[in-house]
Amino acid sequence: MKNIVETGIEMGVFDTLIAAAKAAGLVETLSKETLTVFAPNDNAFGKLPAGTVEGLLDDKDKLTEILTYHVVAGKHLSSELMNMRNIQSLQGGELQLDIKRNMVNDAKILRADIECSNGVCHMIDSVLMP
Repeated sequence: MKNIVETGIEMGVFDTLIAAAKAAGLVETLSKETLTVFAPNDNAFGKLPAGTVEGLLDDKDKLTEILTYHVVAGKHLSSELMNMRNIQSLQGGELQLDIKRNMVNDAKILRADIECSNGVCHMIDSVLMP
């Protein structure tokens, strides 16, 4: 089983997220720590206004803040999240959960429970903003 970063690369739909994690210096954290990632796919980044991704890649602090807002400490499968209304992100903000409707904040969970050696990813259709 591959770690979160390796799984993201292998799936081929998280290229922007992986590039952003590299730019923010988060690859080691995402490869080693036990985490849950609400992972925006490439289409999610494509929904952002023109120039947003490029601007974030030039602003490491803002990029790190946004990326860590998508990450939760520990491994949380959807079955565990089902009865939770919110969960704290590594960024410090709270994510609103409605797993019965496949939602986190205003993002739809497209694919839940992508298991990795160091946690789990839930693919989402939008970039979450803290």
